[in-house]
Amino acid sequence: MRGVFRSSGQWWRGAIVLCALWAVAAWMTTPVIEAEVAGQAAEALKSTVLDKTRLTPAGRDIIFSADAFSEEGRRSAVASVEAVPGIRQVVDQTRLVPQASPFVWSIERDVVRVTLSGSAPLPASRARLADATRAEVGGVEVSDRMTLARGAPSRFDAVALLLVDQIGKLKEGKITLSDTKISLSGMARDLGGREAIAAALRNLPEGYSVVDNDIKAPPYVFQANKDPVASTVTLTGYVPDNAVHAALASAAGQKFFNEKVVDNLKASIGAPPGFATAVAPALGALSRLSTGTLVVSDREVRLSGDALFESAVSQIRGELNKDMPPGWSVKAELSVKPAPSPVDATVCQQLFNELLGKSTVRFEPGSATIDKDSAGLLDRLIETAMRCPGAGIEVSGHTDNDGDAGFNKTLSERRARAVVDYMVRAGLSPERFRAFGYGSTIPAADNDTEAGKAKNRRIDFVIR
Repeated sequence: MRGVFRSSGQWWRGAIVLCALWAVAAWMTTPVIEAEVAGQAAEALKSTVLDKTRLTPAGRDIIFSADAFSEEGRRSAVASVEAVPGIRQVVDQTRLVPQASPFVWSIERDVVRVTLSGSAPLPASRARLADATRAEVGGVEVSDRMTLARGAPSRFDAVALLLVDQIGKLKEGKITLSDTKISLSGMARDLGGREAIAAALRNLPEGYSVVDNDIKAPPYVFQANKDPVASTVTLTGYVPDNAVHAALASAAGQKFFNEKVVDNLKASIGAPPGFATAVAPALGALSRLSTGTLVVSDREVRLSGDALFESAVSQIRGELNKDMPPGWSVKAELSVKPAPSPVDATVCQQLFNELLGKSTVRFEPGSATIDKDSAGLLDRLIETAMRCPGAGIEVSGHTDNDGDAGFNKTLSERRARAVVDYMVRAGLSPERFRAFGYGSTIPAADNDTEAGKAKNRRIDFVIR
């Protein structure tokens, strides 16, 4: 019997072995169970809309934390996890996302990036807005600083996406949606952008309204650059409509007789009052420069470059100021081109012929008043006369054969005298010039055609 009791006293050793085996089995199977439980719980939540979802298994228990967007949604999510087979207990740590009041969302653009901030009602809304912004501003950095919140007004997504569409029309600025009130500020990217934004927001969903629209239009800029090396005048910027475009392009062709006009103008709304009235004489002033740039920005005319001779500087400034419409200003930064080298009388005559072969001095119909479009040609004739200071010059006027011969002769002489007076006012000695009028007696072309008559109405310079 003592042997039996002695043997039975060793039972605890078997118990230790069994416990060890149980522990090993539990250690090996628990992770499998937890992974299975967590996977099933995650599957059960696939159709729910949550944020920051976290499922932490503890054996067959689940610690469930998440941010829900409604109380109904939160309860439904918890119930879905509780219904998963094999889960013993759900430790509910879910909560509702914060309520935003007012519900504010904004999109802002600067020179570097576009920033989305404020609240979005759902993760899908946030992603949709960020993707739409990237598509709208292609290549510009998009910073997503939106947070999720409850309290969005109905049709929030549709209105916010409409506002995203407008950010592409801004050079810089900010659009804010506060509940159902929209505020805008900044600078439109292009002329007409401000009006396009206003038109896009004209038919907002019911209940939404624009309470503040401070979008500014960019400056209305017209520019002309005269390049003597390329012998071009390039027109860029904007004109109000096709009629003004055609008129200015035609005027440029007449004023810049010695250069090719490159027309890159575009028609756009937003021109200041008096635009065409200001640009036409400003182009005339540019035509008198050797090289120069004209910039018309809103109601300011800026002219810079080199005049052909000293007295032209004050003339250009004075006439440009006089020709401006009310409310317009002029800034003229003019210098004088270095004087070209002197030439003899023969070369001087060749230079006169070249200039007058490209254009002619024009006058108002039936009058001896010089057309302002001829100012550029006259300044080059003056510069040429300055290169041969010892030469006497005959300025002769000619007409076509229309009308009375006596009237034509008198008119041609008056026109020649007007040109001489122009030269003298520029500083040339009056003793160097003689004015003659020949009427229609020395035609340069046939008077039977309009083209021929136009050639006969001319001023000639002859070295004597």
